[in-house]
Amino acid sequence: MKSINKTARIAGVLYLILVIFGILNLLYIPSKLIVWDDATQTLQNIIDSEMLFKLGVVCGVITFLSFIALVLVLYKLLYKVNKNHAIFMAVFALVSVPISFVNILSKFSVLTLIKNTGLVDGGVELENEVMYQLHMYDNGVELSQIFWGLWLLPFGYLVFKSGFLPKILGIFLMLGCFGYLVTFFGNFLYPDFYKTTFATIVGLPASIGELGICLWLIIMGARPLKFKKMQL
Repeated sequence: MKSINKTARIAGVLYLILVIFGILNLLYIPSKLIVWDDATQTLQNIIDSEMLFKLGVVCGVITFLSFIALVLVLYKLLYKVNKNHAIFMAVFALVSVPISFVNILSKFSVLTLIKNTGLVDGGVELENEVMYQLHMYDNGVELSQIFWGLWLLPFGYLVFKSGFLPKILGIFLMLGCFGYLVTFFGNFLYPDFYKTTFATIVGLPASIGELGICLWLIIMGARPLKFKKMQL
């Protein structure tokens, strides 16, 4: 029991690292630099805050490395619950990692462009090239959402069936899978989908489930749950 608790808490710490650096990489730093409808301002922001842009790349690398470690530790924690589902969980999660690392190349391209003095003189040409690379990166993030969603279905099932993790968190994680998929297809088919209230609602289960399981693993570990009759 002591060993499984240690594994659970390691998973919790890795999940927390993933959450923190994921927020910095995907939300906070881009919000400080990128203005999607203003290429001139975006370029100037990146030139003025090049180190912040580079930190975004570093945060991305840490995010995906921690994701690999997290999935491996979760597999060790949960494979005895159902090995087949644990394999599906690991495969769906790990497939997204090479996509994410290749996607980071678009940010390296941006750094190369802003150091290319030949293009700097072009002004508009440089702005267009930088925005193209940023849009390519954003498209890669959208594609990765498919696998960020798919791995939550077997993961949530394993949590639900484990007996030492809250069933309600397993339900939120499984619902989170469909939330990611709806978000991907919604954004692809309807450009302003992310602005809708429905988009916010479908994204909630994944946020609740992932943050909830992260904190539970850190604080509670893998203690056998009592009052089983009260669980869903």
